[in-house]
Amino acid sequence: MTQTPNTAAADIAPIAVVTGASRGIGAATAERLSRDGYRVAVHYGNDSIAAGSVVARIRRSGGDAFSFQADLTRPDAGRGFWEAYDAAAGDWRPQPIRALINNAGVTLRGPIDDFAATSLAEQQQINQTAPFLIVQEGLGRFEDGGHIVNVSSGATRIATPDIIAYTMTKSAIDAFTRTLAQHLGHRRITVNAVAPGIIDTDMNAGWLRDNQQAIDHVLPQIALGYIGTPAEIADVIGFLASDDARYVTGHTIDATGGSRL
Repeated sequence: MTQTPNTAAADIAPIAVVTGASRGIGAATAERLSRDGYRVAVHYGNDSIAAGSVVARIRRSGGDAFSFQADLTRPDAGRGFWEAYDAAAGDWRPQPIRALINNAGVTLRGPIDDFAATSLAEQQQINQTAPFLIVQEGLGRFEDGGHIVNVSSGATRIATPDIIAYTMTKSAIDAFTRTLAQHLGHRRITVNAVAPGIIDTDMNAGWLRDNQQAIDHVLPQIALGYIGTPAEIADVIGFLASDDARYVTGHTIDATGGSRL
């Protein structure tokens, strides 16, 4: 169920919108931004219970948040996203948005040999087209001097044939980030990306968790010697969504723990 904001806090803090924030990196980012003083709009695609848990944790910690559902597979994903935001935002609605975190994504695995065209289209829509449309439809909502952070992937640097289609979509995000940074520079809106490596998320659970063989294979490739957590990626996003990073724009920050240096 979509949750509404606490209207008593509506004029206290800036607003951050995090896509795909019901779990993993998105959830950790929502909680990190709340600790940094943001009011957080928690977007989710399907899991209302998980999104509600994120909102509840933020509120228990003294912050404010609300959740809203929007389907990023729709051709009009951008318009639908902001309509859903408006319907749930209550007294937050007239306020400009200081930070947008484009985190929502999907990984469909398989080499090029037999990768289905429908799977390619699905990944492109969610990982690549939806962030474009969300920004396009939201340009008038963003606060000058604010921050856009896109979640890319270390796979754009490290060749992994089993996720070739996913890598294509994230490479597009890197290009989108640089070009958008140039376009919005006159408004002093910073646009950056974060490229996580192998992170212990639900998305990776199927091949990583409780799979000692997989863990033993990847650990020697990571300079820091351990698999990252969503909170560690959220901390990098938190920096880029803060005024401490006000003179950093157009960059993709490698957050792979030093994978395959």
